Amino acid sequence: MAEQETHLMAIDMLCCHLGISKEEAKEQLGISSSNDLQQQIMETQEALMSLDK
Repeated sequence: MAEQETHLMAIDMLCCHLGISKEEAKEQLGISSSNDLQQQIMETQEALMSLDK
């Protein structure tokens, strides 16, 4: 959750200081949409769980 808050702060800073949209800011930061990000998190968790076996 802290990482998401950090991303939101970075997005807000880019939007305010550069005058770009939130989508453009996410693109600049290399952040996917929340659905894509959630999917990546799930895939990573599954991969880590399989290493435990």
